[in-house]
Amino acid sequence: MISAQSKLRFLFPILLAPCVALLLGFPAGHARSTYSNARASFLKDSWTRDQDDDVVRVNTDLVVLNATVLDKNGKFVPGLKRNDFKIFEDGAEQKLATFTAEETPFAAAILIDTSGSMETRLSLGRSAALRFLDGLREEDVAAIYNFDTKVEQMQDFSPGRDLPARAYGLRTKTMTALNDAVLRAADDLAKRNEKRRAILVLSDGGENFSRASSDKALDHALQAGATIYAVNMSDTGPGRDIAGSGILKNLAEKSGGRYVASPGGQELRDSFAAIAEELGHQYTLAYRPLNNARDGRWRAIQVKPGRADVTVRTRKGYRAPKS
Repeated sequence: MISAQSKLRFLFPILLAPCVALLLGFPAGHARSTYSNARASFLKDSWTRDQDDDVVRVNTDLVVLNATVLDKNGKFVPGLKRNDFKIFEDGAEQKLATFTAEETPFAAAILIDTSGSMETRLSLGRSAALRFLDGLREEDVAAIYNFDTKVEQMQDFSPGRDLPARAYGLRTKTMTALNDAVLRAADDLAKRNEKRRAILVLSDGGENFSRASSDKALDHALQAGATIYAVNMSDTGPGRDIAGSGILKNLAEKSGGRYVASPGGQELRDSFAAIAEELGHQYTLAYRPLNNARDGRWRAIQVKPGRADVTVRTRKGYRAPKS
């Protein structure tokens, strides 16, 4: 915005121009023309300054981190203060700009794999989605997607705790566009007002059809501030797909989320209960990077707690914007 002082500086010649023209004996039309030119110059300069303000805002983007702090038993640690955290980017300590620790609503995107490899696991996937929805609070919202060769949103963000009717008629189809599904969910979450955002992936991790790379999908999730929780829906045992498990683990670990190895049973129930709790009670930290180069490079982030008996789980970094 333009300051009052700047406005006066530019308005003064506008108001003075016609008077000077008349005193010098110029015709009225010339005076009006002089006034119009001065006004146009002012508006142009005003627009330029507004544009400059926009550039400044872009260059001072905050990096926002949702951090989960756990004790040695894996339980959430409440009551920590601003001074209990230190943030490092590429090894350089950063100045914490904002800190919040209050309970706050979150938005979740649930992705159900409906590719061919999930044919015998689809009912289990629906059950897992329902169990996760059951753990949400009244103020939380969730959207439901399914993905195979394409990604479809079955339900927009809503406080509903049941799956849409379409979910019960799903059939599996050939290939798996997992990366595309994560990217779509991340972009939709980025439009939400909730500060805390999550993507729940219910899949065997078999990626073989996406247009987007795993790095691009993860970048979009990080830019949206979305934490990814990945549940491996494939059969357990020695025949489990190692590559698929690795894909799911990578998405969860780099975004600061959890990888859940079991598609059912007590482990899944306990994991979902913990996920719902931490999403509602995370610490939200933000800083303005000391390195303001817009070079598109990966920046590694490390959050260190002030206590030795706790661990912090958050995203591992972000990719700087590129000008």
